[in-house]
Formats: sequence, C-alpha cells, structure tokens
Amino acid sequence: MAALSAAIPFVTFHRMIDTARLPERADRSAGGSLPIRAVRHCDAVTSAAGFGWHLHAPMDFDLIWDGAQIWWHCAGLEGWMPLGSAQFPHFASRFDAAVPEEIRGYSPPFLTALQEPGVVQMWTGLAARTAPGWSLLLRPLANLPRHPAYEPFEGMVEADHWFGPLFTNIRLTRTGMPISFRRSEPLLQAQPVPQIAYSDAVLASATSTTDLEAMSAADWADYHRSIVVPNQNENHRPGAYAAEARKRRKSGRCPFGHG
Repeated sequence: MAALSAAIPFVTFHRMIDTARLPERADRSAGGSLPIRAVRHCDAVTSAAGFGWHLHAPMDFDLIWDGAQIWWHCAGLEGWMPLGSAQFPHFASRFDAAVPEEIRGYSPPFLTALQEPGVVQMWTGLAARTAPGWSLLLRPLANLPRHPAYEPFEGMVEADHWFGPLFTNIRLTRTGMPISFRRSEPLLQAQPVPQIAYSDAVLASATSTTDLEAMSAADWADYHRSIVVPNQNENHRPGAYAAEARKRRKSGRCPFGHG
C-alpha cells in the first residue's frame, strides 16, 4: 500500500462530461442538516459525514417507473421516453472528437435500465484513479436523510488498476410518480479505502468474546477511563471524545507513522 504523502494524490477525479460538477469535499455537518449538538459533541457522526467527497448527477433529469418500464425525461426531450440505454445529450460526438481513434464509439452510457426491476445505472460523468493499494467506496450519503423514492447501491471500485467511468446503480422504490434528480444536489459519497481493510485476512481475523467474564483487565481499564471517570466528574461536559479526537487530528499524528 502506498505510504501517506502530501506529494501523492491518493485520488484523482477526471471530469469527462464538461457540465458535470466536480466532486466536493464532504461536509462534517452533513450539509448543515445535523443537529448542533451532534456537530459539537459527536465526533463519530461528524467524522462519518465528512469522510470523502460528494458526487452529483451531471444534469437534471427525471425518472418514472410504472412497475414494468422505466421512463426518463430531461430538458430538450419531447415528453417521456422509455429507458433502455441513453447517452448524455450530445456527448457521444464530443467523446469521439477528443479520444484516440481506437476508443471512438465507446462513450459510456449516461443511463441504463438494468434487467432487475426498477434498477437504473447512472454515470456521474467522472472517472477516477486511486493510489496503488487504494479503492473508492461509492455509497449513499452519510448521515443525510435518504430520498424516499430511490436508494443508491454501494460499490467498491479498485481504481488503482481499473480505469473507467464511475457508475452507480440506483433502485427506484416508488412507482407511478416522477422522481427528480438534480445536478445541484449531492447523490453519492465517494470514500477512499485501503484494500487491505476489506481483505479476507483482515475480515477473517476479527474475534468475539462470548460474555462479560471474557473481557480482559485492559478492556475494563479502558472502559473505566472512557465511561466511568467522565461520569464521576461533577464538572464533566458532553463532547470529551469529540474534543480528544479533534486534538489528535490537529496534532497531525499519522496512524501509519512511527512517531
């Protein structure tokens, strides 16, 4: 796995559709939607909300699923069109004019109705590269309310050796009503993940204790420090964990370092 270094971009996003929004650093307040108390005192929630980048749809469009067929509409289309596989408007010719000859004719589709009922694949208009040993997790937005009419799937892309368009699959959960996707609203969260984190060696190494008596003296000492001591302090204020976590981040200590 590549060592952490400010000189190495761990993720490089490539905008292929000119009008697509560039990724934006995820906000620790989840776009201002988290309660103030959570922002001030719950570092676990704010760290998850701020982990990664927000990705957007590259244009405004609408979908309808009637239970059998998916239909789509965008500005410039006359009425609703049945969705099979659709190119981003005017992109195919733009793509062919810019790419090497052997790649012409292979522009990624923008929307594709998959064989599973109510599932659509959408291209973000982006491609990405990651540093060796790193992947991109594409997932729903962290700690933001889910849209009531659709649910993005999660996907892990090993973009250190696979280079291509960043797609997401979206499950439509309502029928008979227009479902709007807006370029101005974040749709996905992209998070960098070291590949070793989801390797069989790591996942198979997890252990579990079966009862309270199996907890070690070190476990109980840490529990005492984390839970008992703050609650015995008459002057204790909420947010000690958040303050300690912020202090560690500001110190610049690297979990992969030796200091």
